[in-house]
Amino acid sequence: MSNKQNVRTGKKWWTGAMALVLALPVILSGAVSAPQTVDAKAAISTKVQKVKAAGRNFTVQTVTIPKGTPVTVGLAKKQVGQTATLPSIVKAYGAQAAINGAFFEAYNGAPDPYGMLIANGKVIHIGRYGTSIGFKEDGSAIMDSLQVSLTGKVTDTKGKSRSWYATFINRTPSANASITMLYTPERGATVGFKGGTAVVMEKGIVTKKVPNTNVAIPKNGSVLVFTGNQKSSSDRFTVGSTVEMNYKYTNAAGKEIPWQDVVTAVGAGPRLVKDGKVAVNPASEGFKDAKILTASGARSGIAIMADGSVMLATVSGATVKEWAAVMQKLGAKQAMNLDGGASSGMYAGGKMLTSPGRLLSNTLVFGGSVR
Repeated sequence: MSNKQNVRTGKKWWTGAMALVLALPVILSGAVSAPQTVDAKAAISTKVQKVKAAGRNFTVQTVTIPKGTPVTVGLAKKQVGQTATLPSIVKAYGAQAAINGAFFEAYNGAPDPYGMLIANGKVIHIGRYGTSIGFKEDGSAIMDSLQVSLTGKVTDTKGKSRSWYATFINRTPSANASITMLYTPERGATVGFKGGTAVVMEKGIVTKKVPNTNVAIPKNGSVLVFTGNQKSSSDRFTVGSTVEMNYKYTNAAGKEIPWQDVVTAVGAGPRLVKDGKVAVNPASEGFKDAKILTASGARSGIAIMADGSVMLATVSGATVKEWAAVMQKLGAKQAMNLDGGASSGMYAGGKMLTSPGRLLSNTLVFGGSVR
């Protein structure tokens, strides 16, 4: 099924380095008081666990998040495409626990994410590889190779309708790209770059069409930017036209999946555990970097446990295959890798449990007053 929403999304995928540099964990054990929406007996808790897996011994920092704990995507400066310290993101969202999320461009150009991001029930970034974890309103978590397509219909003031589509959401296009992207208020005050033709929409109505000079994004709308040979597609949009947007959710095999009710999601990968069994195939998920395929490095991960709770975990050095074996030993029913290396960071109990070696782009934040 397609999920219709008001105009709000779009953007560009490019390749780039996925950073993975060792980050030393700061170890802490203890418990955090539960948020009001979670049963008092089910507190967020932390634990250092010794695990023997894949012929090695590992020291793993874990955080257990009870099912139903509030969760959202924690964005640096509350915008897509910015960076900030993990403690500042935690503070901005009033979180009790947090872990780094999707890979992002850490070396060249704007620090845009690569993976899927859904916040407050809205797709705010489209990724085209890996695995995503999603959380529904009732607190239940699901995991899949999520793919999102964004299509729509524009109807002019005379009643003539034409179709359109956007490839990406809230991402800076590469130079000389020919692409259509949607920008939403989660991007910030402006689209963040110059070039192309901008179609500005408010409450689903086209209000203006202008050359993009880093155009402002309406708080009650969005902006479509057409670049390169896609500029001609903007001819379909005239002032006063109504714009409809549809989101379709499928897995990597193209099968539609029930993600319409997901309110929070982060995409990274690869998948580590599926239905309690090790399931690692990075190449099939679109990964090409040796840092994911074969190398050892600091890792972050997230797991759905058999009782519906969520486990966050970090380790100072492991290959992805070793990391999968570790997560299985820790009892994960479903598990996936998150960004790692210098990005690996985790917070709970009022302290940094694993300190990242760089500013972060996006996180998952849990508990407290997150919204």
